Amino acid sequence: MAKSESTSKKVASSASKLLRSKTATKAEKSVAASALTQKGSKEATSKKVASAAAKILKSKTASKAAKSAAASALTQKVKAKRK
Repeated sequence: MAKSESTSKKVASSASKLLRSKTATKAEKSVAASALTQKGSKEATSKKVASAAAKILKSKTASKAAKSAAASALTQKVKAKRK
């Protein structure tokens, strides 16, 4: 069950720049790719990418673009149903 949110044009642009960056980390690129995948779709963020996104948001060294993509990816994370 995917959420109704999708990546904005501004975040998609930042994510695209991150993917082309030579200095972005593997985790940042993974989160950026997830955010771009969710542009205009109802795809959800995987647990692995959500974990990387959370670490990026806590990082003091991550760029503003990386944090923006991470926040977008986390917003689109589907929470597991409680039993």
